[in-house]
Amino acid sequence: MAAPPYLAGLNPEQRAAVEALDGPVLVLAGAGTGKTRVLTTRLAHLLTTGRAKPWSILSVTFTNKAAREMRERVEALLGPGGGGLPWLGTFHSISARMLRTHAELVGLKNNFSILDTDDQIRLLKQIIEAEGIDEKRWPGRQLAGVIDGWKNRALTPDKVPKGEAFHFGDGAGVKLYAIYQARLKILNACDFGDLLMHMIDIFQRHPDVLENYHKKLSHLMVDEYQDTNVAQYLWLRLLAQARKNLCVVGDDDQSIYGWRGAEVDNILRFEHDFPGAKVVRLERNYRSTGHILAAASHLIANNRGRLGKTLFTDDDLGERVKVRGLWDGEAEARLIADDIEHWVQQGGKHTYADCAVLVRAAWQMRAFEERFLMLRIPYKVIGGPRFFERAEVRDAHAYLRLIRSEDDDLAFERIINQPKRGIGESSVQKLHAHAGKPPVRFVTDAGPLFDANTGEVVSSQDEAPGGAARFRSLMAAARELILTDDLPLKARTALRAFLNDFDRWRDQSRHVNHVELAETVLDESGYTEMLRNDKSPQAQTRLENLKELVQAMGQFDTLEAYLEHVSLVLDIESESEGANVQLSTLHAAKGLEWPLVFLPGWEEVVFPSERSINENGEKGLEEERRLAYVGVTRARESARISFVANRQIYGRWQTVLPSRFIDELPAANVDAVSETGYAMQAGGVREAASRLDSYAPGAGFSSAYQSPAGGARRKTWGAAAHARRRSTAKRASSPKAATAIQAMAWAIASSTRNSAMAACAMWKATSSRSRSTRPAKSA
Repeated sequence: MAAPPYLAGLNPEQRAAVEALDGPVLVLAGAGTGKTRVLTTRLAHLLTTGRAKPWSILSVTFTNKAAREMRERVEALLGPGGGGLPWLGTFHSISARMLRTHAELVGLKNNFSILDTDDQIRLLKQIIEAEGIDEKRWPGRQLAGVIDGWKNRALTPDKVPKGEAFHFGDGAGVKLYAIYQARLKILNACDFGDLLMHMIDIFQRHPDVLENYHKKLSHLMVDEYQDTNVAQYLWLRLLAQARKNLCVVGDDDQSIYGWRGAEVDNILRFEHDFPGAKVVRLERNYRSTGHILAAASHLIANNRGRLGKTLFTDDDLGERVKVRGLWDGEAEARLIADDIEHWVQQGGKHTYADCAVLVRAAWQMRAFEERFLMLRIPYKVIGGPRFFERAEVRDAHAYLRLIRSEDDDLAFERIINQPKRGIGESSVQKLHAHAGKPPVRFVTDAGPLFDANTGEVVSSQDEAPGGAARFRSLMAAARELILTDDLPLKARTALRAFLNDFDRWRDQSRHVNHVELAETVLDESGYTEMLRNDKSPQAQTRLENLKELVQAMGQFDTLEAYLEHVSLVLDIESESEGANVQLSTLHAAKGLEWPLVFLPGWEEVVFPSERSINENGEKGLEEERRLAYVGVTRARESARISFVANRQIYGRWQTVLPSRFIDELPAANVDAVSETGYAMQAGGVREAASRLDSYAPGAGFSSAYQSPAGGARRKTWGAAAHARRRSTAKRASSPKAATAIQAMAWAIASSTRNSAMAACAMWKATSSRSRSTRPAKSA
């Protein structure tokens, strides 16, 4: 009997995964190995062979987009309708459908509401205030994150470990969680976490319900299994425990969402949970060249917690992965922009859309955005607005604009209640109304008009303006209204404090530089405190963006020059549909691919993230390495990694070490060029032997630098280097002594790429800057 046409074109490993229809199956699908094709073809094969009916297949994806794509592909194979597939969807959509059938078993009605994040936080704020807890110190958003973490682990209030109660409210977290769950039942509502939690509870307490689903669902399939959390894992295990016809597809090497509850252990222990499981490895890559795959495989092999696979391709080796060491972040941005221009111009076969710049943290984007705008390179930020269009950046600019000009009503409106000050919309409307009233005039017996406030003689009585016209700015209106009873006392008090703050900041602006002023404003306004109290994953990114903003201001002489620069940047329209360089974080780039991929910022502290290692130790380091693997495997033709010797991080120059991940790249698949004293040696990119080590204790960097505690050692080394730079700057009476060590460094750096003459030239350039704490830039 001839094989069905949809099996044609599958490689042997893919076909093995498609035809393994019975029992537990684990498909380890490496990057670019065609996992989506395997999933959809397997669905079609189950239906056409009669092994399963459309209504008996449970197929779970993580996003609605992925579910739609799978349905469309099945329809393309089987024709319109694709067999129906009523149980194809996300974890939450399928659980919601189940729960509406059995809602009464958990104290709900079948018309229950599903709260979104805003409703959830509003309810939690009410509970916090009712319990007499300071909501400013313990915000509702933070409690929402804590509860979500517990629900991801399938922990009801009675199952939360005692120690974790102190994650919120000095031990009140579990009590508030229990009150929250009780209030949800009164409201006939649940949040997204409850959709799975309630069904797990029903399956465990009502075996007859679970048995009914065992009879209904003959086969289960799960995509992106490496990203499942504990609750999703338990939900699947309960549904699969009878027939055990569970097929999961995933890649343990691409598990990068631990910060939002994903447990890579779910895929690592699949064979233990389902003894006798068939394991199929998809290792034939259809995306990247041989050198890229070899480099990625060698890098990820350093992780201990993995099942193991090695990607390969039948295509050419292509060009080697390029690793470039540069002097600082500005040089890195210049190099990448120039590379993109050259790539697009050569031969006319590539466009800007074929290029992507993937960064570890969103704050790194600013330098590239400004460079692209300067060169008129069109770009698009994936998964978010551009740097200067982000809400927190616009808020900071509004504060600074209002300090520069009291008449900037748009800036005033933006930040009058940001952060919350108790100045509501009704108070703002009264400010608008008062701003439109003419000044009070009165006439004396002699006839002339006088201004009631200033006492000055005026020539005529003003008429009320029409439309949006103003007699005064909103700031001026506020100064007048705080002297009346037109506003509520709370709003009047808050507004008076707001005006006093601006008067003080405006006075400070005459005596301090604009960078220090910005830091003061963000701190004293309560804006940074607001973000620190916000425990959502986005809050830390917003704080980092503000720190990067303050650092960027240091490149301009005055506040006016900086704000003018921002206005020009925002005025440039560089969007052109379908022809933009893609700018993204590594997390947002998962599942995407481009011919040319740039991976900047591969330095300790930045990547791997120091915070991730400090919080999660070896587990955090391995997830960071998986993120690096994801980044490299996004490239089809060319992957270009870069690191710098000096990075301005949050406004401070730091001497940084190359990422340990660079040291783990294989020399045979990498071309390394460095301006910083690092050179390719056998086994990886390592620091060239240097007599400078005697001047920088602990500065040596090699493959032995593997411990998660390395971040602490880097701090010690970095602090010593910073102290040496400051000491050098102060020794103005002996400039030769101040530059002797730098000359040695330049000579070593130059030995791999330039002559001694070039080293001497760089020494002279460095000597002329020896009094500055800012590191010198390369030519």
